[in-house]
Amino acid sequence: MDGRFWAVAAALATAWPAAAAEGNAGAAQGKLAMCIGCHGIAGYRTGFPTVYSVPKLGGQHPAYLVRALEAYKAGERSHPTMQGIARGLSEQDMADLAAYYGDGGGK
Repeated sequence: MDGRFWAVAAALATAWPAAAAEGNAGAAQGKLAMCIGCHGIAGYRTGFPTVYSVPKLGGQHPAYLVRALEAYKAGERSHPTMQGIARGLSEQDMADLAAYYGDGGGK
């Protein structure tokens, strides 16, 4: 592994707040409807605001997923649809969704 991997790993470790909500993959079941329409379709590409290949989320590291959602909510990431979805999520919602996808859900 090159230095970029370790730099990203260190950034994630320091970005994850100590008091972060504990995720519950089972609780995410009632929160997935907003995700599966794009992230649950293999090879799906959005057409708005730009053409974009939507990544599958199953197996992603939960801390990365939470940080990505926080970045959308704060406007640090610039996809309008994801910003709108993230703004409606609580810290617990984010942790639950991250636990679900981190456990391999949605593969």
